[in-house]
Amino acid sequence: MRAALPSDEAAWRELWKGYCDFYHAQVGPEVTDRTWKRILDPDSQIMCVVAEVEGQVYGFANCVVHENTWETQPVCYLEDLFVRPAARGRGIGSALLEWLRNAMRAEGWARLYWVTHGDNATARRLYDRFATADGFVRYVIRQR
Repeated sequence: MRAALPSDEAAWRELWKGYCDFYHAQVGPEVTDRTWKRILDPDSQIMCVVAEVEGQVYGFANCVVHENTWETQPVCYLEDLFVRPAARGRGIGSALLEWLRNAMRAEGWARLYWVTHGDNATARRLYDRFATADGFVRYVIRQR
């Protein structure tokens, strides 16, 4: 597990496409380009951790570290977690979450949190090993 590097761009973009396809998300190339630039920008609140095995990137965790109104320390929102389908079941998702949990302790984040679709049973089996779902329901207003 390590921070994404400029040399990871092709692998990240391939995984990002797989992630967006999984969620049937239409993300324009300008958003993808901007996301990658923010990942590499040391002044950005967005970070990416990649899972590399024998020189190949098999998964990523895109996160946003931000201030909040409920604690004095920043928190980390795990926005996107994706593991290459052929590599699932090998502990890569767990390793990414464990890396983030360790980073939470080391960086002094008050908490690490994320959301997933209620019917994403595979992801929820993994997530349930790390935390208990808190019962919140998400509402979204989009600018059209």
